[in-house]
Amino acid sequence: MLVRKSPLYVPSRRVGLPTAPPPAAAPAAEATEAVPAAPGASRRKGLSRHYQALAWAGLGALLALAMMLAVGSLQTRQRVITQAQIDAAVRHSLEKDPLPSRAMRAYEKVAGSVVRVVGLMNEKDDAKEQRPDKMAMERSLGTGVVIKDDGTILTNLHVVWGAKKVRVTFANGHESDARMVGAQPENDLAVLKADSLPDDLEPATMRSTADLAPGDEVIAVGHPFGIGPSVSAGVVSGLGREFRSPEGDNALTNLIQFDAAANPGNSGGPLVTTDGFVVGIVTAILNPNEQRTFVGIGFAVPIESAAGAAGMAPF
Repeated sequence: MLVRKSPLYVPSRRVGLPTAPPPAAAPAAEATEAVPAAPGASRRKGLSRHYQALAWAGLGALLALAMMLAVGSLQTRQRVITQAQIDAAVRHSLEKDPLPSRAMRAYEKVAGSVVRVVGLMNEKDDAKEQRPDKMAMERSLGTGVVIKDDGTILTNLHVVWGAKKVRVTFANGHESDARMVGAQPENDLAVLKADSLPDDLEPATMRSTADLAPGDEVIAVGHPFGIGPSVSAGVVSGLGREFRSPEGDNALTNLIQFDAAANPGNSGGPLVTTDGFVVGIVTAILNPNEQRTFVGIGFAVPIESAAGAAGMAPF
């Protein structure tokens, strides 16, 4: 019995072509040499793909590690800032660029409203031609504060009482004659109206004294002894005080007592809070000696009374 062996190759079955005779020994040898090549090539391709996969995996791991390092670095930089560090930064900033004082800020807000007031006792009197020894007899010096943009000015009655002519000098140097248009003798207040006004006139802002309390910081602005404008700082020493001048019979009541320095020439000037609001008109100083200089006790009329003298509605 014959046993048929399976052929090594399956012959191609092309239409119309005779079946090829069995290959000779030499071609069979060539085919035998070509057979082992296929598994080697396949193995190399498999190894190449394996290495590529490993390379991509390694690259991904490196990227992940880089991202983790970057996030960790950010977290390290975003450390918590302590209150001590904030305080140190604030102190450094203030040392480098100090803030202006509260008195300075208050003065800047009211300075444009303060005027110098001169009461001329003789119509021919001219301040520029008077000798210093005659000035005290022939004119009085004081201060005023503009409360309306029409040139309405508050001052003390004793500054202009008996004057034949009143002259005011505004903050920018503009000079004008003024006339008295109102008075409140019981509070030593006078209301003036300037004949001409500067272009940049700045009325002061007034504030009720209802919440004013002893210890509140205030400044007094004026022209003490004709020198000014000058500013001094202090506190409210008391409220509802009474004062009687050595020359006068009538007592002033419901006054604000303060300790910011004030001297002759401050009369009629504004008493100002640290936020720049006028709360009183400086009226008197306590003079237990003949020198009539400041000893630490000054008095101001509350702005409610002063505004009433100018016909303004109470706060």
